Amino acid sequence: MPIESADSRRFRRLRWSIFAILILAYMTVYFHRMAPGVVAADLMATFQTSGAALGSLAAMYYYVYTVMQIPAGVLADTLGTRVGVALGCLVAGVGSILFGVAETFEAAATGRFLVGLGVSVVFVGLMRSNTQWFSERSYGAISGLTLLLGNIGSILAAGPLAVLLGAASWRTVFIGIGILSMVIALLTALFVRSRPADAGLPSVRELEGLPAHPARHRHWLHDLRGVFATRAVWPNFFMMFGIAGSLFAFAGLWGVPLMRDSFGLARTEASLYTTAALTGFALGCFAMGWLSDHLGRRKPVIVGASGLSVLVWLALILLPWGPGWSGLTLYGLLGLAAGGFVVGYAAAKEVVPPGVAGMAIALVNTGLFLGAAILQPAFGWMLDLTWDGALVDGVRQYALSDYRHGLWLSSGFALLGLAAALFVRETRCRHQASASEASEALSPSPSPKVSTAFKH
Repeated sequence: MPIESADSRRFRRLRWSIFAILILAYMTVYFHRMAPGVVAADLMATFQTSGAALGSLAAMYYYVYTVMQIPAGVLADTLGTRVGVALGCLVAGVGSILFGVAETFEAAATGRFLVGLGVSVVFVGLMRSNTQWFSERSYGAISGLTLLLGNIGSILAAGPLAVLLGAASWRTVFIGIGILSMVIALLTALFVRSRPADAGLPSVRELEGLPAHPARHRHWLHDLRGVFATRAVWPNFFMMFGIAGSLFAFAGLWGVPLMRDSFGLARTEASLYTTAALTGFALGCFAMGWLSDHLGRRKPVIVGASGLSVLVWLALILLPWGPGWSGLTLYGLLGLAAGGFVVGYAAAKEVVPPGVAGMAIALVNTGLFLGAAILQPAFGWMLDLTWDGALVDGVRQYALSDYRHGLWLSSGFALLGLAAALFVRETRCRHQASASEASEALSPSPSPKVSTAFKH
């Protein structure tokens, strides 16, 4: 049997094994991100916090995650996915256990900080791994599949977690997920390979009969400067800031309390609505990633999804709705619309040379978490502004009118995202730099022009 056929079979087996381990790691990322929304009342009661303080505690994850995105991209493009994800899962595991045993607000914040620090490298490492193990022609679809599967973690952090909390304390849950993160760190170190070459295999392009992309030779600081100077990357940054950032802030903390406080639902019932939002988000990521590849276009999908997101936020403010089909529909549509953000990763990596795809993905991903980090406590601050002093079992009780102020703020973020989407560059699902341009951009002694902006 030809060597090429044997290589192809081994390549496919290893590709999906690596993908499965990294997806498991990514599920824990989403769990950590969304779980505070379900345990919000427990945290407020345990640490006696205000809405703004609770928002800051939950957003501690986003603060460090945001700051770490650029280092995560550098790590993915230099040391590789295997090292980054293994170390990240180990740190996140320690942080989750610390959060679970914390007796003070400060200790809980420290644990949340370590969780954010650890998980901050997982997504970029996974997306960088996908550029190494999957074809460019299917990158939109595989990105959508990645988000679809990763969102299983966020779905588990909604309704299923609410049910689990009936039998176990929130502390036990976070200690358990911390132990799981450490197990995933071990699996990553043992079985993940950052590039096909690390396993003695040809690249995906070589298996397709194409020349391999040139390797990186310059110092990473030069490459990073080139990514920052590429203007076509930035509309994706601000699109994610507004569209995905607003959803993550809402579903990750305020979606459950809104249904509980405004409509008197129990936590288990209220969590069904964020489950609908996160399910819509997961399906939207997969559907819109596939649609983008199928159409051979990036921009129409991004703009259409962003416009829908703005409309749904306004519907939550202006239309009559409540528990039942109307609420579930609006929550689900909110997630579905935000799922279009996933195409932004493909659009961003396709306007820079392939060797710095991790940095481009990390840069636009920073926008998402910066948006969530700002909006999550700001939403709580808006609630506190008009709070009438009502308490239930020591927990602040907000009215629907209070939540509408936060929803207006969320809709403003989404509108900014839509405006940015209008400036996204259409790549037609292909790298915009030619092979010669990519080679120049990644060469040891580039010209100043290419060094600055990769000719974009």
